[in-house]
Amino acid sequence: MSATRMSAPLFLGVDGGGTKTHFVLVDGDGHILAAHEGPSSYYVALGIDAVRRVLVAGLAALFDQAGIEPHAVTHAFFGLPAYGEDSAAQALLDALPGPLLGHRRYRCGNDMVCAWAGSLGGADGINIVAGTGSIGYGERRGASARAGGWGEVFGDEGSAYWIAVQGLNLFTRMSDGRLAKGPLHKAFTTALGLTRDLDICARILNARDRGAIAALSQLVARAAQDGDTLAVRVFDDAARELSAVIDAVRQALGFASDEPVAVSYSGGVFNAGPLILDPLRQRLADLSARYHLETPIVAPSIGAAIYAAKLAGTPLSANAIQRLQTDSPSSAEP
Repeated sequence: MSATRMSAPLFLGVDGGGTKTHFVLVDGDGHILAAHEGPSSYYVALGIDAVRRVLVAGLAALFDQAGIEPHAVTHAFFGLPAYGEDSAAQALLDALPGPLLGHRRYRCGNDMVCAWAGSLGGADGINIVAGTGSIGYGERRGASARAGGWGEVFGDEGSAYWIAVQGLNLFTRMSDGRLAKGPLHKAFTTALGLTRDLDICARILNARDRGAIAALSQLVARAAQDGDTLAVRVFDDAARELSAVIDAVRQALGFASDEPVAVSYSGGVFNAGPLILDPLRQRLADLSARYHLETPIVAPSIGAAIYAAKLAGTPLSANAIQRLQTDSPSSAEP
């Protein structure tokens, strides 16, 4: 790395997740200097020590790729799944990065912040995440608010897990005659290799893997695309739930009734495209004409670095964010 680049501000973003953890390093001009993908950093399932090991390995790989030492990082943001949802664990998570960086120029937070910062480039507005789980987060004039994100047992409406559960329920009712069999029944039977419909009980209940169950949402999407009207309704219902989360965040942030509200999205559910985006756009319009649904600018991992720059008091310029948008995928990372 050149001396000029070494002297430039460097921002580290870490976007944790239940399946993968993304590490990225960018400079103040919006150049991506290094990127690395590691395994899950979901402390609820793995424990704090396992998350520490993921961070140690991921940062080592990232810094080696960039050719820098940890102290060269100007500021960092670590977005971690379930952060803020357990007061005892929060203090432990907050302490993890310090010894790894050799300084305190960082902040930990929930990974929903990465998604918001990436989708809107750190500008005021609201992001809705619908991946394995679902959550809404937004910022306005320095204030922040969240809604949803209560977990799959009694929340996460509109998420991939939630959609999969609705699909599984439809499968059972189609199987025993409470509903007419449609494409969804065949999609589940074929994908799971079922010889008897009741075998699905062992397949699902023995799995106990929220990610594996959430992945079944893709079968619901396939059935909807094949014309299953009940599967289509699941996505309509998901859009209703997600719009309610967005509207709760809008109210918490105090947006005026006539004030424009930028809304964007991230998470694997949105890979279904118009199947989820069209009803979401309509639901938002029903709630307020001031909502503007926007395509995400960059992925949450880049968003973490954008937020790190904001925390440092040197937010990236519009040109820098444009460069990030050009050089990186603007996607809804799962």
